[in-house]
Amino acid sequence: MTTRRTFMIGLGAAGTVASLSLPAMASAPAPQAATAITKVFGDGLRFVAIAVHYDSSVQADALDAEDFIVEGRTVTDVYPANAPEPGTRADEGSYVIVVLSSNDEAARLKQEQDRSAQPKMAGGKPSWKAGDPNVSDVTWHSPAAVLATPDGDVATSSVRNLVVDQFEQRVWQDPDTGDTLPYNLFIPNGYDRAKSYPLVNFMHDAGATSEDPLMTLKQGLGAISWASPQDQAARPAFVLAPQYAEIIADDENNTSSMLDTTINLIKSLTREFSIDPARLYTTGQSGGGMMSIAMNVKYPDFFAASFLVACQWGPELVEPMAGNRMFIITSQDDGRAFPGQNALTEALEAAGATVARAVWDGTWTDDQYQFAFDDLNAEGARINYVSFAKGTVIPEGESTEGAAGHQNTWRLAYSIEPVRAWLLRTDP
Repeated sequence: MTTRRTFMIGLGAAGTVASLSLPAMASAPAPQAATAITKVFGDGLRFVAIAVHYDSSVQADALDAEDFIVEGRTVTDVYPANAPEPGTRADEGSYVIVVLSSNDEAARLKQEQDRSAQPKMAGGKPSWKAGDPNVSDVTWHSPAAVLATPDGDVATSSVRNLVVDQFEQRVWQDPDTGDTLPYNLFIPNGYDRAKSYPLVNFMHDAGATSEDPLMTLKQGLGAISWASPQDQAARPAFVLAPQYAEIIADDENNTSSMLDTTINLIKSLTREFSIDPARLYTTGQSGGGMMSIAMNVKYPDFFAASFLVACQWGPELVEPMAGNRMFIITSQDDGRAFPGQNALTEALEAAGATVARAVWDGTWTDDQYQFAFDDLNAEGARINYVSFAKGTVIPEGESTEGAAGHQNTWRLAYSIEPVRAWLLRTDP
């Protein structure tokens, strides 16, 4: 019997192996399994913790973060828990949570494929057209774990994807359009049919177009943020995240039949669940935001409010939605969405809409965003238009080339809590 237990944690898809070591404890509880825990951030899914299951209870005072080592990772905390997830910290428990820094390079599970084969148009942008099939260039590593202990190796018992695992995967067969649409649905915890709930519809960008039903959940906070424990505690809501296998909207102001298919799906959900048809909300980033605009143009009375991120649409087409509630966020580093939304909001003003404008900084703290939101909201406009100041959305040291300003807009936009609260409020 050795005096040291070593956990070998490997990311199988990545081909990397890390070791986690514990000192012998006086009561010698034996580890039975290890669970990799992932969490979605603005730029995608990351491997953030390991939950180790023991055959008996472990005391907090028997643990020291310095005694836990994971090669290539930074251990930031270690504590007992009552379940294999970070939110169950306890003085003692049969699980030990080993928290890993989400800033480690090895935390990132996103793997981008070679984009060179994609068709291009002038300026190097992919020439996607509405209705085109799957163009995703992203895959995700799946954390896998092998546990080496003094009593032998134990295979990983599971992978726990925080919030993602709470969505149901379903398929909608639309009798009107003939389309088949896979979708993810978050049902509020403790759902009570006697109550009435809002629904948030999130639509992903063209780059997340995929036949993988979980792509829209893993790629960022667009759907996940509304289903987080914090948001659900404050604002219980259904969250719908369709997974499109085709381009739904393009830069020529065209949409696929998925526009009506998605509208029909939402109508069906209001009949299946106690969802208030007067509290339906839509949001989307890039192509998903474009589809949200197109839906508002075609059905201006369908959604109670919209949150549009890093997108644009033909300003000559948007007059029908001039009376709608909207919150728009772009970046001044986005060569298409920023000028596009300038033109769009000007067209809406010409049609009688009230628009409040502000420039925000992508490096602000939560408190600074709250103060800035309060100032903007005080203007009482139906449409709020925010642009991130040039140079503030792209993380320090990262490339500013290509779509960096565009993609980093949605990395930040869905993390701003007062904007999420604004969307779901019931006052005009």
